[in-house]
Amino acid sequence: AGIIPGLLMAASLMTMVAVIGKRQGFPSQRFAGFGEIWHSFRDGFFALMAPAILLGGMFSGYFTPTEAAAVASLYALLLGLVVYRTLRPADIVRVMIETVETAGIVAVLVMAAGALGWCMSISRIPQTVAPAMVASIHSPLLFLLVCNVLLLVVGCFMETLAALLILIPILVPAAHSFGIAPVQFGIIMIFNLILGTIHPPVGVVLFITSRIAEISFEAMSRAVLPWLVPLLIVLAAITLWPPLTTWLPGFVMD
Repeated sequence: AGIIPGLLMAASLMTMVAVIGKRQGFPSQRFAGFGEIWHSFRDGFFALMAPAILLGGMFSGYFTPTEAAAVASLYALLLGLVVYRTLRPADIVRVMIETVETAGIVAVLVMAAGALGWCMSISRIPQTVAPAMVASIHSPLLFLLVCNVLLLVVGCFMETLAALLILIPILVPAAHSFGIAPVQFGIIMIFNLILGTIHPPVGVVLFITSRIAEISFEAMSRAVLPWLVPLLIVLAAITLWPPLTTWLPGFVMD
């Protein structure tokens, strides 16, 4: 169900890159040819296997996400030391220190988001606001639009899993009563909450990226705002046209 929306996201972001690149005069070059593509793929093959091992191991049930992170780290260490030789044993201590610093920032952020989610749960804000909004709606399209707004706002302040645990029991039965396909609504919920990871003020991914790029979080937040526009267009498309999320699963299952 997420394949077509994912391709639309890629196409929209590629279009955004082309527009901004042309407007700001980014350097360009001619197509290098399939030979160069094959050469680059061959050189980067082992590095490309890292996400394959990470996701393949989790989806196959061989290890948990935490164990997958350890396996991926060990694999990356072997690539750096043995395969590509871009890492020296003397660099390991420095790499570990930088990793701990980045992980510490993320841990503090996740703790803050968790505390905020706990406060919202205890105060029953989502449980109070969401049913009140749903009760006053009589159109499926209006319901989806309101859900988009609600999920975008919640995703900006709450951790994704906590938001799902709180909102699924409230919104999914309402979506079912409006005749909205569960697959479509599931993709819409995930899409909205994932956007929250790159949206200020919390944006876990923004904190990690700003740390890696060594720029301030404020500068990263300002820079990312235009890139939310194509993603919001894709969100509107999958909201208004259900076949974008339901056609491929139905085709495969049939």
